[in-house]
Amino acid sequence: MKFYLCIDDTDNLDSIGTGTIAEQIQEKIIRQGYGPCSLVTRHQLYIHEDIPYTSHNSSMCFYGEAPDDALATIIDLATKHLDTVAAVGSDPGLCVLAYDDSCHYDELMEFGIQAKQTILTKDDAMACARNHQLHLSEHGGTGQGIIGALAGVGLRLFGCDGEIKGALKNAVINQSYTVADLKNLPEVEQVLDLTSKEPLADTTLIRLGNRSKTVLYRHHYVLFVRQDKNNQYVTIPKAEIRQLGEHFYV
Repeated sequence: MKFYLCIDDTDNLDSIGTGTIAEQIQEKIIRQGYGPCSLVTRHQLYIHEDIPYTSHNSSMCFYGEAPDDALATIIDLATKHLDTVAAVGSDPGLCVLAYDDSCHYDELMEFGIQAKQTILTKDDAMACARNHQLHLSEHGGTGQGIIGALAGVGLRLFGCDGEIKGALKNAVINQSYTVADLKNLPEVEQVLDLTSKEPLADTTLIRLGNRSKTVLYRHHYVLFVRQDKNNQYVTIPKAEIRQLGEHFYV
C-alpha cells in the first residue's frame, strides 16, 4: 500500500512547527517497520484575513509504503502523536489516503489547487473526503486544520506544488558544486534552468550563493537555478522561490 499523510494547523508561535511534527510522525511509522517514506513537502495555502493560521498557512505532507493492512495502525500512530504534541490554541487536522491506482483523484487535486486561491470550508473538505473514502479528522480547537490537511494531500498528488522541508541543509553556502554532486543529496533529484525548465548536464557547476530550496515539480525534487551576469549558474533565494506561484510549476 502507498499512503499519503498530511497535517495542518498543529502549532502556535511558541511551539515546534508543523513540519517537525510531520517528521516525528514519519519516524514513528518507520520505527513500526513500515516505509520507506518520502521527504516532507510544505504546501502554501491561501492567505486571507478570514482564514486563521499561525504564520504562513501551510500544510505538511509525505507519502510512504506499508502493508495493505497497516492503514488503521498508521492513522492511530498519527492521531496519538497529534493529540500529544499539538500546541495549545491550534486547530489540528489529519488526512490519510490509501492510494489506489484504479481511482481518479482529480477532485482531490482540484481541492488542493482551490485551497491556494480561495476560502474553503470544513463542509467542503468533508464532502470531498467522503467522495474519496479517505481518513480526515479533527484533533482539537475548531478542527479547521482538516481543510489544509486535505488540500496538502491533493497538492502532493498533483505533483507540481510545494517546497522540500530542510532542503540543501547539508550543502555549504558560497561554495560551488557540480550538478552530479547536488543530485547526491536526498532532496535533489533534478537541477533545472529556471528559464527553460530544462535539466543541466551533470558536469555543470552551480554556486550556492544563498539558502535556497528544492521544490516539487512534475513529481520530482527539483533545484531551480539561473545564470548570473557572469553566465555562472547560481541558486535562487528561498523568498523568491516562494513567490513563483503555482502557475509557474504546471
